[in-house]
Parts: sequence; C-alpha cells; structure tokens
Amino acid sequence: MTPDRPVFTHRLSASGSDSPRADAGEIFPYWSFTKTVIAICALRMVQDGRLDLDAPLAGFDFSLRHLLDHTAGLPDYFTLPAYGAAVAQNEEPWSAEALRAATMAQGRLFAPGTGWSYSNLGFMVARDLLEEVAGQSFSDLLQQLICAPLELRSITLAQTRRDFERVHWAAAKRYHPGWVYHGCLTGTAADAARLLQGLFEGTLLDAEMLREMRKSHPLGGVIEGRPWTECGYALGLMSGRAGEAGRMIGHSGAGPFSVNAVYHFPDLSPPVTVASFTDGTLEGVAEHAAVAAALSA
Repeated sequence: MTPDRPVFTHRLSASGSDSPRADAGEIFPYWSFTKTVIAICALRMVQDGRLDLDAPLAGFDFSLRHLLDHTAGLPDYFTLPAYGAAVAQNEEPWSAEALRAATMAQGRLFAPGTGWSYSNLGFMVARDLLEEVAGQSFSDLLQQLICAPLELRSITLAQTRRDFERVHWAAAKRYHPGWVYHGCLTGTAADAARLLQGLFEGTLLDAEMLREMRKSHPLGGVIEGRPWTECGYALGLMSGRAGEAGRMIGHSGAGPFSVNAVYHFPDLSPPVTVASFTDGTLEGVAEHAAVAAALSA
C-alpha cells in the first residue's frame, strides 16, 4: 500500500544504525502504543515482586495477565454510541466512574481465559492497579522505569488539551486526551522506536519477563488493507507476521485524526525497529509504512 499522505517514520537497526525519516522534533500521540508501555511497567513490577501476574486480582475474577492480553472478558467503551458522539462533539471527558459504569452495563463477554476481545477498559483497570500498588502515578512510573533507563526525553503523558498543543497535527489542538482512559503518551517517532528497541534488547525487563510478555494468542490470518499475514496478541503487544518481513511485534494505534505503528522485526538481519505516524484513521497505512521501512536497505 502506498500512502497518499505524509508518513513520518524512524528506523532503528540492532547493528546500531539509526535512519530517521521524521523531523526529529515532531511530537505525535502514541495512542494504543501506550498499552505496550503499561504492560512493560506491569511486568517490571511483577519482576520486582510487587505484583502477581496470574493470581486473581482483589475483588475481581481475572488476573493481571488476563487484562494485559485481553482475555478478561471485559467489554470495550469504543462500542458505546454515546462515547463516540461525545468525542465527535468535542465534549469534556466523562468521569472515570461514569465511563466504567456505562461500559460494564454492556455485560461481561466471557469468563476470564475462555475467549479474547480487545478492551481499552481492561488497560484502564491495569493502569489503576499499577498506580495503587506502586503508590505513584503512571506518569512517574513511566519516567522511572522506562524513560530514565533509556534516556528518552520527549515522552510524556498527555492529560489536558494544552498538553496536545505540541502535537504535530492541527486537529490535536481541539482533542482532549482524557478520552483515552488508560492514558495517551506523546513523543517523537525516534523515542517510540527507541523504547520498543530497548524492550527487545533486554534493557527494561529480564529474560524471563520478556518471554512472558511475548507469549501470544493466535488470532487469525490476513487482514484486508493491512500487512498482517498472521495475527496474535501477547501481553500489551500485537504479535504476528507480515509476509517477507517475518515476525512483527509491537502495537498499532488510532485516534480521531492520526494513526501509528511501532514494531520490532526480529527475523530481519540485523533486526530492526520502526515507528511510523501519519494522519487519517486507517492503521494499515502506518503499518504498511513500517513494514516498507523495515525492509528498506
């Protein structure tokens, strides 16, 4: 697929080469790549003995693993017509309590571990758990566990409309990031790529936790308009294959005005990591751009 709009990409190679294709200072919303970051923080806390990955959470019948791989059976708030209408009308975000109640009113989808369904609410619950156990905000955990070790200086948690004023696209200036209830990180394409590269290089998690994070549920094959030839989901990671590029592990994201794809390609020699950002609402455009960049010399 050849995009008909500008795509900002940044390509990193495990050999040490760095091939920027985005203006270094441009800031983008990471959308659901934030889920990968929440999962990294959660698994670091498991590694440190502060959380249990598989024990049922207090007051719930599902575990942290169920939340991180979308097998808890929780519904999603994106299916609420009122949610979409409120975002489109540029309203102020609902309270977390109202959002949770409206989403859960749709009913549980299945018993934990017996099915798979993408749930933004699940990652909202996971973030709340991290903050409660750590006694710190997600923003502080992000800086402590990820940004400081990797020396990532552009990444921040957007919480107000003013925080979105630094985002590349003009449409961002009217959007409230509070509508992304698990949180929406912003930063450069380079720092997104460096974050994911740091994960797979073993800087953020030990070998055992990284293996746990990469355990994937197979979810099918080819998706029309997207580069996937096999699809799966691990812990905060979309995980599958993209034809000749081989395995493709990371996360895509989409909001009302932009999309992104941040992926590691371990089967290439040397392995590469690519972050791609563009406007519009089709994640496949960013994903195809990421694959093309990964395969480029």
